[in-house]
Amino acid sequence: MSQGTLFVVSAPSGAGKTSLVRELVESLDGIQVSTSHTTRIRREGEIDGVNYHFVDVPAFEAMIERGEFFEYARVFDNYYGTSRPAVQAALAAGQDVILEIDWQGARQVREQLPEAVSVFILPPSREELERRLSGRGTDEHAVIERRMRDAVSEMSHHDEYDYLLINDDFTTALAELRALVVSRRLARQRAGATHAALLQALLA
Repeated sequence: MSQGTLFVVSAPSGAGKTSLVRELVESLDGIQVSTSHTTRIRREGEIDGVNYHFVDVPAFEAMIERGEFFEYARVFDNYYGTSRPAVQAALAAGQDVILEIDWQGARQVREQLPEAVSVFILPPSREELERRLSGRGTDEHAVIERRMRDAVSEMSHHDEYDYLLINDDFTTALAELRALVVSRRLARQRAGATHAALLQALLA
């Protein structure tokens, strides 16, 4: 069985990353989004093991001590992290796996798994990004300005990624993201492992 590919996908808030990844997974077999671990309290409607793996702080810190995270961070007194054993098991089973993480997490993952494929999703313009971040127009100007500063800070790390994808037209962006995943599956090393029996029969 061929090894799956790990895709690291990052984007500023408002670029449409979550919607693109969700549609990709729904439209393509053999790919899944990694479910992160967190110590935050489960919200109404959330399902353990689906939205997150909910654990307490001692359990999370024990996982850190055992080196069980590809990456982790503490945000507003809560931990978030990507389980190394879970991702490695899925990849070994031939599944492609997507990590939706920020540039800091992406850097941690690449240091440990250089062969991971990293994709940064960008908005088509600052004006469009601000429009998306403004939402329904009910947020105060200061809130929108802070969101824009955070987005620009995130985007400044785009040059650390293998691929850049501009989400102007959603359908086009989804097709490009899907093409990227499929092209990795057609790479000689992986395709050769996937079709080893066929190749043997053809060359017999």
